[in-house]
Amino acid sequence: MPWRLLSLLLCQLAGGALGWWLGNDAGAQAGLIAGALAWLVLDSLRGAATLRWLRRGDAGGEPSVGGLWGEVVDRARRALRVRELEAADAQRRLQEFLAAIQTSPNGVVLLDAQGRIEWCNQTAADQFGFDLQRDMMQQVTNLLRDPAFTAYFNSGAHGRDVIVPGPRSLPSKPVKLSLHLHPYGEGRGLLLSRDVTAVEQAEVMRRDFVANVSHEIRTPLTVLMGFVETLQNLPLDGEERARYLALMAQQAQRMHTLVSDLLTLSKLEGSPLPGAGEWTPLAVLMAQCEQEARSLSQLLGRKLELRFEAPPALELAGSPSELLSAMSNLVSNAVRYTPAGGAVEVQWRTGPDSRGEFLVRDTGAGIAAEHLARLTERFYRVDRSRSRETGGTGLGLAIVKHVAQRHGAELKIESTPGVGSTFAIRFPASRLRAAMPAPAGTSAQPAAESAEAR
Repeated sequence: MPWRLLSLLLCQLAGGALGWWLGNDAGAQAGLIAGALAWLVLDSLRGAATLRWLRRGDAGGEPSVGGLWGEVVDRARRALRVRELEAADAQRRLQEFLAAIQTSPNGVVLLDAQGRIEWCNQTAADQFGFDLQRDMMQQVTNLLRDPAFTAYFNSGAHGRDVIVPGPRSLPSKPVKLSLHLHPYGEGRGLLLSRDVTAVEQAEVMRRDFVANVSHEIRTPLTVLMGFVETLQNLPLDGEERARYLALMAQQAQRMHTLVSDLLTLSKLEGSPLPGAGEWTPLAVLMAQCEQEARSLSQLLGRKLELRFEAPPALELAGSPSELLSAMSNLVSNAVRYTPAGGAVEVQWRTGPDSRGEFLVRDTGAGIAAEHLARLTERFYRVDRSRSRETGGTGLGLAIVKHVAQRHGAELKIESTPGVGSTFAIRFPASRLRAAMPAPAGTSAQPAAESAEAR
C-alpha cells in the first residue's frame, strides 16, 4: 500500500513538473490532475488484466503486472496452483478407488435419488447384463425386472438381502444373485450384488445329502428291524431262521458299505493331497482290479466276458489305496450294470502327449446324455430301483472324481443308450514313469496285497 501511494505521488509530481515547465502555475495544476489520471488509467489496465486472468481460473499465463496488482497475481497464482494440485490428487484418489472397486468380485452399482444408474463396475455389468454406455442413467428397475427385486427396491426396507435369478440364468445352468441396497447421501443408493450360485448349490447339495443318507440307511434298517421282530415273535425252524439271518446280514453289509464309502469320501476331502514320491506298478493295480471284478461277477451269479489287457511296464505316482479305490470302482460299476452275456473291457492307453488313460468299457444299457453331467454327484442314480438290485451306494463315481482330482487327473464319461458306456481316468505325464525292475524273489501278488493293505 505505501508503494501504491508513492507511485501516485510520483505520477502527480511528474505531471506537475511537466505542466509548470509548460505553463507555470496553471500548467502545474493541470499536470497534477493529468498525472493522477494517467496513474488511474494505468492502474485500471493492470486491474483489468488481473481480473481477466482470474476469470480464466488458469494458474498459467498470468499477466506481467507490478505493484499491488502484481502481488495479487502472485498470491492468486499460488492459490490456483494449490487448488489444481489438490484437485489432481483428489482425481487420482478417485481413480484408484474406482479401480479398486473394478477389481472387486462383487458388483457395485451407484444410483441417484431417482434410482437411475450413475456408475457400475464391470462385475455388475457382467452379472446384470448392463451395457456400460447405453444403460447409464437408466432406471434400475427397468433393467432388473425381477418382481422380488422390484418389491424390495420400492419397499424402503433394505436391511436384508434379496436373492434373485441372474438375467442369464438357465434351467440347466441356474445363476443366483444376492442383492443389498445401501442408502447414502441425499437419497442416493449403493447396490451391491454377489454371485451366490455356488453357495445355493452347496446348500441344496447339503439338504439332498442329508436326505439321501437318511433314506439309504433307513431302508436296510427297516428291513433289519422287521426281521428282528419276526425272529423274536414267530417260532421258526432252522431253515427259515438261517434264511432270515442271511437276509439280515445282506442288509447289514449294505449299511456297512454305505458307511465305508461315506468315510472314504470324508477322508478324501479332509486329507492333504497325495505327493508324487510314492510309486505303484500299474500291473499291480490292474491285477487287483481283475481279481475283484471276477469275484464280483461270481457273487452276482452273472456270466460276463471280462477282458483285461496286459498293461505296459509303468508306475503311477500317488496314494496306492486311493488309486486302487478309483480304478476298482469303475470296474465294479461296469460289472454291476452289465447284463449276463455282456462284456467288460479294461485297458491302459498312452496318448501322444504321454498322458496315460485307464479305460473301462462295458456293453450295458448305457446312459442318456442328460444324466452324464450329474453322474459324479453323491447318491445320484439314473435308475434308483436298478441300483438297489445291483447293490450300489451311489457314491462310487463321487469317490472316483475326488481321487482323480487329487492326482491331477480327470474323469471322462461317454455313453450311448442301448450300446454301453466308457469311463476313463486320464493321468498327466508327470504321474507316470517306466516301471523299476522288481527285486529277485518277489511277485506281483504280494505287491497287490501290500497296495490293498495301504
